[in-house]
Amino acid sequence: MSPTIWQFSKRAITLKSSAIREILKVTERPDVISFAGGLPSPSSFPVKKIKQAVDNIFNSEDALHALQYGPTEGYQPLRTWIIDTINHREKLQLTVDNVLIVTGSQQALDLLGKALIDHGTKILVETPTYLGGLQTFTQYDPQYIAIDSDRYGLNPDLLTDEDARTASFLYTIPNFQNPTGRRLSLARRQKLAEKAIKNALLLVEDDPYGELDYQGQRLPSLISYAPNNTVYLGSFSKILAPGMRLGYIIGPTALISKLVQLKQAADLHTPSFTQYIAYEVIKDGYLLEHIPNIRKLYQHRCQFMLQQLEKYMPKTVHWNKPEGGMFIWVELPEHINTTKLLTLAVNHQVAFVPGESFFANNPKRNYLRLAFVTVSEEQIEQGIKTLASLIK
Repeated sequence: MSPTIWQFSKRAITLKSSAIREILKVTERPDVISFAGGLPSPSSFPVKKIKQAVDNIFNSEDALHALQYGPTEGYQPLRTWIIDTINHREKLQLTVDNVLIVTGSQQALDLLGKALIDHGTKILVETPTYLGGLQTFTQYDPQYIAIDSDRYGLNPDLLTDEDARTASFLYTIPNFQNPTGRRLSLARRQKLAEKAIKNALLLVEDDPYGELDYQGQRLPSLISYAPNNTVYLGSFSKILAPGMRLGYIIGPTALISKLVQLKQAADLHTPSFTQYIAYEVIKDGYLLEHIPNIRKLYQHRCQFMLQQLEKYMPKTVHWNKPEGGMFIWVELPEHINTTKLLTLAVNHQVAFVPGESFFANNPKRNYLRLAFVTVSEEQIEQGIKTLASLIK
């Protein structure tokens, strides 16, 4: 092989692989029980409905449009559906100019990073937080200020006015957070919104799991309390299918316009075909019958895993009891390093995500994340039993 004739940029050199992406390579082994990937259950994918949508598109005059280049902002009927849904749910008066379709909400995080972070820019994150967000923001070299959280989510009382005034934005996942599965309480949502308004702080509200409340009782979103201070990120990955790579950003028009320019430089536009398919599936209210089935499935598997944790884990191990979402956050005794535990667990055909990857600063190494929606009851019991024996 010839000598390397290129030189990586400083940004490329500092990039690290996603811990979850690396773990998923291991979980492709059929003998491994994986609690690692935050993947929606394939049994929740509306395959027949999507197939029918594709047939409908190809049997209509929309076929050629769906296969053609489209506007960067996204397919107009889909954007209209999104904004009408948000306006009705959150009692807002936004327009289609406030929404941009993106190629999965991970692209939304990247575009926001490009638009709002320079070297040394201060950004606020809850701790722990989504490692995909950290991976994206870190490439733009920010200064992280971590805000502690507890069973009720991020604690706004720990957010100083000084930090709020000088930060570019605060990134939060208020509903059934990845990795903890916690939901930000109503009182804290109100207080966080009040602080944002008082200090002219931008809130980045990442909400891929909001529809996965097991009881179907959503709390008001941050954007409903502070619409001029909030960028809201939504996704179809958890309620339709992640392979479609469809997400969206809702925010002030001046910010959306700049994100449109950045997206044009990245990929021109999100694939027209998947946008047409998604709209065809959801336009007549299908999600009203589909999402309750997902909630029921996930609640059942969550409760079963909680039962197995109670049955097998030592008394020194603690965990939360989610009201929705896909994750359980487990705290082990402080002397146990879960990254080292993972190596041992994989040798016993069990995988999970170590907790240290979810901390922007001062990582704690005695936590781990369990995802329960893609594994059967038999696998859950066997996997938890094996993991408990290794911890003991």
